[in-house]
Amino acid sequence: MRVQVRNALIIPALAALMLAGCSAVPLRGTGDLGLVIEREAGKVQVVDTSARKSLGEVAGLGDLSHASIVYSRDARYAFVFGRDGGLSKVDLLTGSLVKRVMQAGNSIGGAISQDGRLVVAQNYEPGGVKAFDAETLELMADIPASYGTEGKRSRVVGLADLPGRRFAYALFDAGEIWVADLSDPKKPLVTKYPNIGKEPYDGLVTPDGRHYLAGLFGEDGVALLDLWHPEQGARKILEGYGKGQEKLPVYKMPHLRGWSVAGRHAYLPAVGRHEVLVVDTETWKETGRIPVKGQPVFVMARPDGRQVWINFAFPDNGWVQVLDTATGKLVQTLEPGQGVMHMEFTPRGESVWVSSRNTNRVIVYDTETFREQAVLPVPAPSGIFFTHRAARIGF
Repeated sequence: MRVQVRNALIIPALAALMLAGCSAVPLRGTGDLGLVIEREAGKVQVVDTSARKSLGEVAGLGDLSHASIVYSRDARYAFVFGRDGGLSKVDLLTGSLVKRVMQAGNSIGGAISQDGRLVVAQNYEPGGVKAFDAETLELMADIPASYGTEGKRSRVVGLADLPGRRFAYALFDAGEIWVADLSDPKKPLVTKYPNIGKEPYDGLVTPDGRHYLAGLFGEDGVALLDLWHPEQGARKILEGYGKGQEKLPVYKMPHLRGWSVAGRHAYLPAVGRHEVLVVDTETWKETGRIPVKGQPVFVMARPDGRQVWINFAFPDNGWVQVLDTATGKLVQTLEPGQGVMHMEFTPRGESVWVSSRNTNRVIVYDTETFREQAVLPVPAPSGIFFTHRAARIGF
């Protein structure tokens, strides 16, 4: 009887302590969280997309002048790839830096495996990719991007995750696409596709994980690899889309990602041209061109595919235009502020967040009415990354 009485007293006391702890630090999910890069301060802001507000900052992330982010499978942790080669693991719920490793001399992005166990960085210096354990950031694989008889190293671009612990990426200097199978990261299997075209600058994998595209900077065209039939090799599409026209200087390299696919069409920025190319993803033939205000950098489809939002390189980087994919017409031109660096849709697309570096703010727009919903002060913001990316291929 004494034991029963003692337990009867202890259990309510423990429950009270647990409740007190919960009230001090409320439990919450991560589905409406995200990070905004403060490129000059080496920080990220944790933001709440439901409340449209900032929850705090995480500092000590190094050079974020060309930073990108992927998320852990549970969307609690963000992996931040810095330009200085730093790879940082950030806890969104505690707003803290978990671990940081310096893995290269110059890095421009990364990806996470389908099962969420491997984080892979693509590097300019030294050229190649490195894979890390997502839990510990222990190095698991190092694949140099060596090419030619002299064993030179190429800068790596366009890294994208594929189904089955595979990753596709392009070698800018070599003009090749590589697919690395990291089922056993200690024994990576690499398949190489040479002679894809001059200077691939970025890549995308379609949302179904089937096709990998590498945009070409050194020539008009795009390299395409069907990952369901890799034995067919890479082929070139959209050859000569600028043929017979004077080339314009390129002020900022455009970006390609899976978010430019809407329905059965891909909307791709034309390098150095004031155009968006419309491509049928069944035939991979060009079906149209949309004249736009400047040289497009990001061409991003709303999650439902009805709209495509476009921002531009200097000197038109204070503008954003919106394309209605049903009509093929531009329906809105916005002026969020100079230095528009990035855009990100909320998971279901009712809002879009736009960063304006020069005005030190992020503007949130209603995608139906185009009205401002909120303005967040952020010092020199660039990339915006929401946690719903954790559940999508190629994000």
